[in-house]
Amino acid sequence: MSIIDKVVAAVTPPESEEARVKARQDAEAVARPGDWLSQILDHHRQIEALFAAVKAATTPSARRDAQKRLALVLTGHSIAEEAAIYPALAADKQVGHAELAYQEQSAAKMEMGLLERLDPMSQDYLDKLEHIRGAVAHHVYSEEGTWFLELAKDASPDEQAMIAQRYREEFDRYAMSPA
Repeated sequence: MSIIDKVVAAVTPPESEEARVKARQDAEAVARPGDWLSQILDHHRQIEALFAAVKAATTPSARRDAQKRLALVLTGHSIAEEAAIYPALAADKQVGHAELAYQEQSAAKMEMGLLERLDPMSQDYLDKLEHIRGAVAHHVYSEEGTWFLELAKDASPDEQAMIAQRYREEFDRYAMSPA
């Protein structure tokens, strides 16, 4: 972790686990089967499980394989949000949230690229992985805690359907296409 990362982490401590659980529960209460929010929540849970799988891997090849699965879902999810959700946030007068979300996801993609350059069994690797996981967890908390709840409340049924379709198509195009 860089000096800047350490300073930012010290100055802006993460939200509590209880706050994250509450945000997830609030988002789950609003989500409906098959809608864009339920799709996103499913991906958030997958991403959390994949971070744990990378950390738990006990050999270099197993860790790299788990890292590749994480990168695939994380990138597919971010592309889908960037194409479908963030423009909807901006249209919902949440331009600042949309811009911040783009920036956070760009940073996560860059950090995942840097992770590839580290020895997968080193402490530096685990530190970088935890840094990325923490940043993603904070990003998820912001989305589930307020941003997406506001969008779910404000968007018309037609817009909700359009967002869901576009999100699904973009995720599938990236993450579900044959390698």
